[in-house]
Amino acid sequence: MTVSKAHIFFNRPFATGAESDHVQHVIASRRYSGDGVFTRNVQHFFEQKFGFGKSLLTPSCTAALEMASLLLNIQPGDEVIIPSYTFVSTANAFALRGAKIVFADSCSDHPNINPEEVAKLVSHKTKAIVVVHYGGSACDMNAILEIASGHDIPVVEDAAHCFSATHSGKFLGTFGNISTMSFHETKNVTCGEGGLICINDKSLYQRAEIIREKGTNRKAFERKETDRYSWVDLGSSYLMSEFSAAILSAQLERAVEVTRKRTMLCERYQANLLPLMNEGIIGLSPGISDNGHLFYITCKSLEERTALTKFLYENGIDAVFHYLSLHNSPFFQSCHDGRELANSDRFMFCLLRLPLYFDLELSDIDRVCQVIYKFYRR
Repeated sequence: MTVSKAHIFFNRPFATGAESDHVQHVIASRRYSGDGVFTRNVQHFFEQKFGFGKSLLTPSCTAALEMASLLLNIQPGDEVIIPSYTFVSTANAFALRGAKIVFADSCSDHPNINPEEVAKLVSHKTKAIVVVHYGGSACDMNAILEIASGHDIPVVEDAAHCFSATHSGKFLGTFGNISTMSFHETKNVTCGEGGLICINDKSLYQRAEIIREKGTNRKAFERKETDRYSWVDLGSSYLMSEFSAAILSAQLERAVEVTRKRTMLCERYQANLLPLMNEGIIGLSPGISDNGHLFYITCKSLEERTALTKFLYENGIDAVFHYLSLHNSPFFQSCHDGRELANSDRFMFCLLRLPLYFDLELSDIDRVCQVIYKFYRR
């Protein structure tokens, strides 16, 4: 393993070099707000390449999740089953509509939601099941969809990590009634802040347009389907700006290259660290996602993870933990029903994400692994 002394950051957003040209095109067009040429081209890309239903760019994945909650008519008192091990936006979108959030535990070997736990939590008040494909690795969608169809409950895929990730020959984001995606700067392709809502249920297409346009029928007006547009439903300002869409368009032009490189880096991590897993010293993901979104290890305890994180930093390497269990959060703790969600808590205390971004080289991965070995062999 070749050791470099340069600081290895946890994340550095990828830049293609074409972003500025695309932005200049927007400036020259004098169309800065949403739904311009770049917006339409990007939405078409996701519908055609990934097989998504109606795809609409949003200012963030958070906004896309809020749209999903509105589309499903979530009302105060409705129950929504959500993994506890996720980012707060997943729960916030439904809590804002007054839903009772019912948190489910992770699987024992993976942070994804456990279908067996979901099945136990379904009630006559359940109005949605929300799954999060952690790191771009698929939840057990066969089991989830079987539970949902048996009770006629819609499924929302929080596919924030899932750009180009697949499961059973289909792209993640095509399984649920609705799915959402993120283009935050930590994601494989990015525009800084941005998201996408994919509506796979055709009966929701028209209302999605209305919700995204502040609750107005503006799109129908633009298509000359009505002689004026007015407030017809709840909604908000959920359009991505054309500047962000232009940057995202430039990123998509090299998306295949980005995915290939990130996957290669993950495979190098896996190969280097496998002996430590085989010795029972650390845990590794049971499988690398095919989009190379992130790579993590699991330590034996919070104390061990804290010490390893500090040791890596002292050696010029940034590594970070991820989500805090939402059922134990200061905001929600008093609302939780008291169930122990042991797997979610274990990942909260023990999971450590390692540096991963396009500009890293294999030698950088080797250096990170060398420092991890040094920590455990001391």
